Amino acid sequence: MTNKYKPSFLKNRKLFFFAQYLLIIFILISCNSKTPVITSINPKIGQIGEIITLNGSNFGSSRDEAYVTIAGVAPTNSSYFLWQDNMIIIKVPELGESGLVYVHANGKKSNGVLFSNSAVVPKPIEGEELGLQPRITSVNPASSAPGSLIIINGNNFGMSRENSLQSMLSRGSLETHITGVFFSWDYDSGPINPYMVREPEFIEVSEIEIGYEAWSAREIRVRLPDGAVSGNVEVRTAHGRSRPVFFEVSGKPGVKILKEKRSYIVTYSVDIRVHDATKPNTLYLWIPFPINSSSQRNVSLISRNVDPFIENHHNVSLFKMDNLTAGINQSVSHSFQVEVYTVETEIRPLAVRQDNNAQTRSALYAMHTQSSDLIPSDDQIIKTAVNSIIGREQNPYLKAKLIYDWIIKNIEINDALYYNTNTDNTSLHAVLSTRQSDHYSAVRLFTSMARAAGVPCIPIGGVLIDKGGQTFQHHWAEFWIDAFGWLPVDPAMGAGAITLDSFHEPIVLHEETNNNKDLASYYFGNIDNMRIAFSRGEHVLSQIENRGRLVSHTQSYSIQNIWEEASGGLESYSSLWGDIIISGVYVH
Repeated sequence: MTNKYKPSFLKNRKLFFFAQYLLIIFILISCNSKTPVITSINPKIGQIGEIITLNGSNFGSSRDEAYVTIAGVAPTNSSYFLWQDNMIIIKVPELGESGLVYVHANGKKSNGVLFSNSAVVPKPIEGEELGLQPRITSVNPASSAPGSLIIINGNNFGMSRENSLQSMLSRGSLETHITGVFFSWDYDSGPINPYMVREPEFIEVSEIEIGYEAWSAREIRVRLPDGAVSGNVEVRTAHGRSRPVFFEVSGKPGVKILKEKRSYIVTYSVDIRVHDATKPNTLYLWIPFPINSSSQRNVSLISRNVDPFIENHHNVSLFKMDNLTAGINQSVSHSFQVEVYTVETEIRPLAVRQDNNAQTRSALYAMHTQSSDLIPSDDQIIKTAVNSIIGREQNPYLKAKLIYDWIIKNIEINDALYYNTNTDNTSLHAVLSTRQSDHYSAVRLFTSMARAAGVPCIPIGGVLIDKGGQTFQHHWAEFWIDAFGWLPVDPAMGAGAITLDSFHEPIVLHEETNNNKDLASYYFGNIDNMRIAFSRGEHVLSQIENRGRLVSHTQSYSIQNIWEEASGGLESYSSLWGDIIISGVYVH
């Protein structure tokens, strides 16, 4: 009887192992599927019904269930003429505006490449144009990378940008940058609805990048801002917008993806109680609001109970209270809406270049590599430590990576130390000697070391937001790479010093790593959307009155040197700066 059933048993075992083998093969194939990459599109400007060619890699040898979207529109099956692993030939479907082209293959989405509908691409105007509206006649070069110098020629730009800005400040408007140069901006909106049309969005030349080099009535010199994409560029003044001109962003040593848009409603207040005062007296409050950047946008005021004395000065509003009396209670409260995006980057280190010529290097380097009390990059102990970490490395991206990895590996980041940290450079000496730090000092150390290594870097002040909407003061950093832009860094999150599960769903890393637990890798070059920034770099403010008595909050959600200033007979008062309250969250 035993011999009778033995063959059946062996047969079942073979089937079992064969099934396991097939499962392993399937898993390996799934894990090894690569993200499609578009390297070029030809032509870049065309019309509906025209044939375009996409070159790249990892498209797949046949189309099967793969497809292409152009400006959110998916062409019909009959529109595909050729589908190879490195080339796709396709007919342009009906579309309105210009938009990004994506290849969707292997369950993954490629980088976006701009295709412009020639029917809506603006053309230069011949002859003189009447009126005061600004007009662009040429942009040189017509293609470049972030940080590059762009020269815009035309007329009706105005004698200076500052005069127009000042006129807007007095109107109490947050749109203080109505006069400026604006480039196209875009983000990855995930699954595309072919019936949804998105309005084109823009990003202004950046103040933090020292982007405005010269402004006259007929010529503007600017630096291409971080976050700009191929598309239209336009000049805006108080007299209107210029007709846009197409500009191509090219030559970047990597890709930056903005995605997972979230909108937050932010509410906070300052309560003042006066204990002892005689007239005349004045109390000034410097209250920050969420910043605008390539990944945090469209900051808009919802409400406030008091109008500011000065609106939007270095990203803070100045409130003035005159002739306060003993026993009085005053409050300043306001609400903002702000959009925040997840940032993910992929850099090709060998393609990174740094301009070491002091004469051609942009002012950004001088500004964001200088030493200060907060960021003591010229401190000899810090410089010695940096030299031992980076050795002979010359690549700025790899320098920053070496410094970040060293901090993650050698410094124990513990936020229990947060409120016991001093702000002078001796605290960073203590961090280096004890190998212990909070998130604030870890960011100061990274920024100081990066600057000491010649890499432009800025600290960021803001709040983290947990799943319940509660906020926690937090700091991170960004460093600059020529021709690419800013890359975010969060040493505390990378070191696992903050419990990730309480803030958001598990981070999904670059698909190539296939490792959802490698937080140290993720938080170098990437950042989540569960945070709001109130400062980028140090906001250095000037006091209003020579004899004013200043108050500073050295470890708050905004990195600024002045928060309060009391003058005259205001002898005694107390202030309560409330927590940042999230009163609404919208996931798009």
